[in-house]
Amino acid sequence: MIQTVLSTLLGVIVPLSVPIIAGALIERFQRLDTKPLLTLYLYFLSPAIILDTLAHAEISFDDIYLTAAFSLLNLLLLWGTASGISKIMKFSSPDQAGLTLVSTLTNSANYGLPLVLLAFGQAGLDKASVYVIGQMIIVNTIGVYFAARSHFSVKNAIKSVLSLPAIYAATLAILLRAFDLHLPAEVDKGITMAAGAYSPVVLAILGAQMMKVGRMPSKKGEMPVFWTGMVMRMLIGPLLALTVLQLLGITGTLHSVLFILASMPVAVNAVVLAERFGASPPFVSRCILWTTLGSFLVLPLLIASVSG
Repeated sequence: MIQTVLSTLLGVIVPLSVPIIAGALIERFQRLDTKPLLTLYLYFLSPAIILDTLAHAEISFDDIYLTAAFSLLNLLLLWGTASGISKIMKFSSPDQAGLTLVSTLTNSANYGLPLVLLAFGQAGLDKASVYVIGQMIIVNTIGVYFAARSHFSVKNAIKSVLSLPAIYAATLAILLRAFDLHLPAEVDKGITMAAGAYSPVVLAILGAQMMKVGRMPSKKGEMPVFWTGMVMRMLIGPLLALTVLQLLGITGTLHSVLFILASMPVAVNAVVLAERFGASPPFVSRCILWTTLGSFLVLPLLIASVSG
């Protein structure tokens, strides 16, 4: 077990940490402007890796069905648990909204995909792509609802989803597979090249964002909700994911991939929603920073546990 953990730490976490540390250092000393990089990620790199992966992925209808069922059931359990704990602890409405975001939104795209690729290879990445597309939809619909129920608009949520290029890339990939069509070889090669740039760029962005959120000030009385958020994401989240996986009878590589993606640290998108709708952004940002740092130690253990 120890050997497996050390092997995972050296073979997966160390390579991932290089671009993350680089992004954090550039932000620290050069004040990296991540907006252009986020635009590049959102409108080019993300659609490229989704199209490239889904167009060539070895996935079945059962994989898609089980992934969707897992995503929805796990989301409902996390939501219910966060709401119940918030009422028991008598958290304020903003803190309750922030805890729900911390509990339900995981960094499955710009941290999860590179991690799964290194840990489980192309087969794992194929299965992860379906989950990540679902998470993109959840962030821009249910995530908005969690952050600000009084401001929630179904129309605006749908518009947010339709503005995501990755959705259209996924649709194109599905159509190509359905009609047994292929992109021209030269175009396909260019998309594969762009997909290869996804991991280092988005991990550098993550490092810069961690440095930024780490500088956000805390507020008085934040510690109870902060530690609750940490326990929810680092302990209760993985346990609930395992429960759902067992209930659905998911096994093999899909089980490993879904478990790891559901155990990822808090998504950076969570603080964007928290800031926009006043859902305790200092608390959410602090959870993003510390769950990400903690994941460097926790994820090797979890990967070793499902790889044995």
